[in-house]
Amino acid sequence: MRRPKYALAAYDADAEDDEIRALCLDAENLFGDPPPPARGTYELIGCAPEGELNKALTRARADGSASLGILTLEILDKEGVQVEEWSLEDVRVLGDRPCARDLSLRDITIEASESPRNPHDYPQCPPLSPGYRLRGAQDEPWGGCRDLAHVQDGQPDLAEPSVRLLGCSLRGALRAALDAGEEDLGHARLIRLDTSGRTVQSAVEGELVAWIPSARGRGLVDLTLEPWSERPPPAAEEVWELWDGGRPSEPGRWARCGVEARRHWLGVALDRHEPNRRDAEPGGTYHLDGRHVTDHPGFFCALGEAVNGPAGYFGWGLDALTDCLRGRWGAQRPFTLVWHDADVARTCLGLVARTDHRPRTFEELLEFLAEKDVAVRLE
Repeated sequence: MRRPKYALAAYDADAEDDEIRALCLDAENLFGDPPPPARGTYELIGCAPEGELNKALTRARADGSASLGILTLEILDKEGVQVEEWSLEDVRVLGDRPCARDLSLRDITIEASESPRNPHDYPQCPPLSPGYRLRGAQDEPWGGCRDLAHVQDGQPDLAEPSVRLLGCSLRGALRAALDAGEEDLGHARLIRLDTSGRTVQSAVEGELVAWIPSARGRGLVDLTLEPWSERPPPAAEEVWELWDGGRPSEPGRWARCGVEARRHWLGVALDRHEPNRRDAEPGGTYHLDGRHVTDHPGFFCALGEAVNGPAGYFGWGLDALTDCLRGRWGAQRPFTLVWHDADVARTCLGLVARTDHRPRTFEELLEFLAEKDVAVRLE
């Protein structure tokens, strides 16, 4: 019999973490790229535009629309003090009209995408708030507005196919539910397994909605799962295959991956990190193999291996790296990082200054590490 590639684990909060409801030979319709941020139409109500927002509004009146970039709304309390912020990206100004509440102000119509870093689906002003203070990507002031309205575009969400779990051997509560003819099969978490049956990474969570006898073997069933979490990206399958024999013991296996697969590799490495591993003493020296650092995920893959060995983890971005440098992730600062073949990153990571959310250049990475008490020696 083929070995199962996936396991269905109990999702119930009261269930044991290792309670397995089914072992599945394979899955269909599992992978999918996250949908691009939906663009919506918004109105800045009662706006007094300044700076680039005012200039973009002038261009929009002449040309029909005008690009603006990133717009951040500082949410103000009743005293006018910022309590939180909420951002829109790829903003395009479409036009304006006099504000019905105050003819000295404007209602400005824009089209934009919500930033994935927003703390809420929609900005939430506290009671008696005067509204929002507006600013650009470099914190330059762009005026203010009293309210924000989201104009619904009426576009239906595109339906994604259900995940089909093939050749499933049932056990425990799920087996009992099917034997009893119950329609409610419950919720479950799908886990990718390696060849030894150990967890590689959680894949998706959702509701089990149907089953049929499987053509893959007597006594097996095919299950239908409706996901409520994001599906793993197509690049996940490539990474999971590289971890199929367990945590890789050979350094640099991530190097054969493309940039998206490298990003996912970092997620697997984080999930498989040993949380109770003792830090090395401060003052150590770590060697980073820079031959394949052609992008920022590659830098963090190489850094994780330099500190914690093959398939190791030591951050997936600068904020995560800062957390790792606080301790309990393998190394304590100050330490020395010997960056071998650094010219690869110097060439591939660019030479221009950082703008908006563009990843840092090679020189900016060096400055960041120096600020964090990491002495870098280039070789």
